[in-house]
Amino acid sequence: MVGLLVDRRRGFPLEIGCFEGNKAETATIIPIIKAFQDRHGLADMVVVADAGMLSASNLTALDEAGLRFIVGSRVTKAPGDLESHFRWHGDVFADGQVIDTITSKTRRSIENDIHRKAEPVWDPKAHPGSWRAVWAYSAKRAARDNKTLTLQEDRAKAVVAGQRTARTPRFVKTTKGTKALDEAALTRARRLVGLKGYVTNINAGLMPAGEVIASYHDLWHVEQSFRMSKTDLRARPMFARTRDAIEAHLTIVFTALALSRTVQNRTGLSLRRVLRTLKPLRSATVEINGVITTIPPALDPDETALLNALKGTTPRH
Repeated sequence: MVGLLVDRRRGFPLEIGCFEGNKAETATIIPIIKAFQDRHGLADMVVVADAGMLSASNLTALDEAGLRFIVGSRVTKAPGDLESHFRWHGDVFADGQVIDTITSKTRRSIENDIHRKAEPVWDPKAHPGSWRAVWAYSAKRAARDNKTLTLQEDRAKAVVAGQRTARTPRFVKTTKGTKALDEAALTRARRLVGLKGYVTNINAGLMPAGEVIASYHDLWHVEQSFRMSKTDLRARPMFARTRDAIEAHLTIVFTALALSRTVQNRTGLSLRRVLRTLKPLRSATVEINGVITTIPPALDPDETALLNALKGTTPRH
């Protein structure tokens, strides 16, 4: 198992490590972060991760380690988190609307009072059984979600009607061997289209809701670095067996990723486009009557600008 820590703004690699394959996430994430903190003397860090990190044990482990976090929330938690909002305001949202509330750490802990119209302001002392939750509504996301749900509904109806055989898809319920469309589940899903949630242990005074959302949206830089390391830089498949060989392979990949990100940041271009542009360039060394002459490649304006950007330290954008 490989642990890769990158900067969320640029996807620049910061730390890498490898662990036995049977290690749990909390046993790999925190050691990587702590090693980076200790090496550079950092007192505070914010860990941004996708919804896959959203488990009570993972978030508790990060919090107990003194780390701040922002993770994506599953839409299935929205009804509980927004129960008071639905009661007082209904299920109609304005484009760009943001609701700053709380979400329970476990199902047993419910601290959001639906009898109060105002959403609670998260405080770790006042709400020890909850995290801060930020929910945002987007009309564009709602249109995309509705399209996806319609496709899933059509697929479910086709399975119920016996027009297609497949694994039981979403919105199909089976009762005593009879398949039927799960209307209640479909209605609940339609009610939540356009909503995206974020869970954090950073209070509103330190980081406003908008900054929480913006920080999570930078996560695509992280995903891009993971894709680059797996594909462009051939991190896998790995045919090494000993720890020294595995660590040597990962060190090369880590270094190549750092160089690749530097190239991208300085040129503003993708790595593949940079390589495609520069690969055909050739210089020639010619000897005539004992005189050695080096002929540089003929550069067009785009190639010249690209090479100048690589020499500089200021990113093009």
